[in-house]
Amino acid sequence: MLATGNVGKLTEMRAILAAHGLELIPQSDFGIAPPVEDGASFGANALIKARHAAAVSGLPAIADDSGLEVDALGGRPGLNSARYAGSGATARANNELLLSELAGVAEEQRGARYRCAMVFVRDAADPGPIIAEGLWEGRIGREPRGKGGFGFDPLFIVGGDHRTAAELPAQEKNRQSHRGQALAALAARMRQCGW
Repeated sequence: MLATGNVGKLTEMRAILAAHGLELIPQSDFGIAPPVEDGASFGANALIKARHAAAVSGLPAIADDSGLEVDALGGRPGLNSARYAGSGATARANNELLLSELAGVAEEQRGARYRCAMVFVRDAADPGPIIAEGLWEGRIGREPRGKGGFGFDPLFIVGGDHRTAAELPAQEKNRQSHRGQALAALAARMRQCGW
């Protein structure tokens, strides 16, 4: 069970985990509504989502929580990345708010990173969840570029590159992104545990 209804995340996670022989069923296929994400960290929120999906479905579950941290904004939007411009905000509204808040900020102060925590639970009461994290460094551009990805990808210029995450081919993005790193580490740890 994949504890998300986010189509972009589902597409990325299916592509990455297919190589590890894992089939993901989104919680939306079971009509599972997302829980309240009130954890104090990405890891805590991912664990809340995984336990909820496992409890309702009776299946093992994988969940992630991720977001964008911008240096000039003291790490915001962080845990509130999906709701940066308000509850139910669109990616466009979130991107416009980010550009507005960074207006006039010098290039060298536009550092940012995507952070992801990934959790696997065997069941809702699993006392030893498997947890992995990924970090993707970059900076925030001055205008959106690219048609791929989702969320802040059109503004996130990949560290050591001139392209935004939205300009990368999907396979390349999945290999180097915060989510790709976390999923690869999670899959390796799951194999070590016999999954």
